[in-house]
Amino acid sequence: MDLVAPVVVEPLKRRRCSECHRGPLERMILEFNAPVCLDCADLGHLVFLPRGSTALTRRAREGSTLWAVVVRHNRRRTRYERQGLLVEEAALAAAERACLADAEARARRRARDAERRAVLDAGVTAALRAEILRLFPSCPADRAGEIAAHASAKGSGRVGRTAAGRSLDRGAVTAAVRAGVRHVDTPYDTLLMQGVHRHQARTRVAPAIEAVLRAWRGDGGDARG
Repeated sequence: MDLVAPVVVEPLKRRRCSECHRGPLERMILEFNAPVCLDCADLGHLVFLPRGSTALTRRAREGSTLWAVVVRHNRRRTRYERQGLLVEEAALAAAERACLADAEARARRRARDAERRAVLDAGVTAALRAEILRLFPSCPADRAGEIAAHASAKGSGRVGRTAAGRSLDRGAVTAAVRAGVRHVDTPYDTLLMQGVHRHQARTRVAPAIEAVLRAWRGDGGDARG
């Protein structure tokens, strides 16, 4: 049977309980669109566990017979965002003891995971650099490395992190090189600082970019891929 946890709201405005009339409320639930304090909602015995530790949250939730999700409305994003959980105090204490007992093991696991991710990221960058040098054999090796590192930076959303970039698609690799040339070998950034619109600035520097790409290809061909 699927469990449906109560949802507790941290109100942005001062609210009073519709049953006992106490307030202002730090946290409440809504029943028939009316605010109800946690004591009246039979949740007052639970303690708040802020979000942050995945292991602690999971263990406290699993050990608590009754638990609730705590949310707060984000006006800028126009949505409710989770702030943590309300759990039974005994369950939280047991979860804290369990996390303390295996903290070293979890730290080692995180370190191993980080190492694996670093090796994977390094492999993506190395493969991208090699493909840049294959497509543009006259490109300086250090520039190829810089372009590959920039394009494949973790969390950047740049070409090297896309599916096309990871598969070394010719168009994606050429786009990464073109972007690197645009910022380093042309006055593109200076034009932007002078107030030139991005599309107009790109048009102005396009011939210079293509000249560099042709030179790096070394065969006078079209590098547009």
